[in-house]
Amino acid sequence: MFPGIGTVVNVLTVLLGAGIGVLLGNRLPVRTRDVVTDALGLVTLLIAGTSAIAVLDGDLSDAVGTSAPMLIVLGALLLGGIAGSLLRLEQRVESFGGWLQTRLAGEAGSVERHRFIEGFVTASLLFCTGPLTILGSLNDGLGNGADQLFLKAVLDGFAAIAFAASFGWGVAASALTVVVVQGSLTVAGFLLGDVLPAPHLSALTATGGLLLVGVALRLLRIREIPVADLLPALAVAPVLVQFAAWIH
Repeated sequence: MFPGIGTVVNVLTVLLGAGIGVLLGNRLPVRTRDVVTDALGLVTLLIAGTSAIAVLDGDLSDAVGTSAPMLIVLGALLLGGIAGSLLRLEQRVESFGGWLQTRLAGEAGSVERHRFIEGFVTASLLFCTGPLTILGSLNDGLGNGADQLFLKAVLDGFAAIAFAASFGWGVAASALTVVVVQGSLTVAGFLLGDVLPAPHLSALTATGGLLLVGVALRLLRIREIPVADLLPALAVAPVLVQFAAWIH
């Protein structure tokens, strides 16, 4: 199989799941769709917890010391959040979602427009901030197989059904984000080789897990955390690990 096959399969499952979800959503009452969204939020919280626990990995502690991992994740979120807010990433993602809604669905009322944007933003964040996105795409590019992305594709397909039942076609538009993010990471893996040692991957995975907590809080309608503004933390975390390792 060629590098990138995992992303191709992932995009197809998202589109298929979104189509099924839209068909189901038109036949489901609002209360049922809200329950589906709540269930997806709880599962996202579970996935986030299993990722965030990587902060306790032995490889990371050995490289930077036992007291540093938590500070590294904290520093990554703070520095990444500052950079993301200055770059207005959340606003740009929402604006892109609104532009897509206009191009793909035409002019619509404010409620329908907000529903499209929320579906696009939330689905894009969920599909592209998890550890499987990063690790799977890099491994696919390195020629180590696309098994992780195939697993992610199945999970994303079912998630797309649940999302689209609540948010509509905005979820299908998130396939473009999947292409850009996973495609870029696959190319990076293909060109650069294995650039992240185990400690760096652990810090990145833990940081990604906390970003997924933010996604879960949005889904559960607890707080609209601007998760897109925090995305630079994924790049900051490995840098802080390297810096802490030098000091250690």
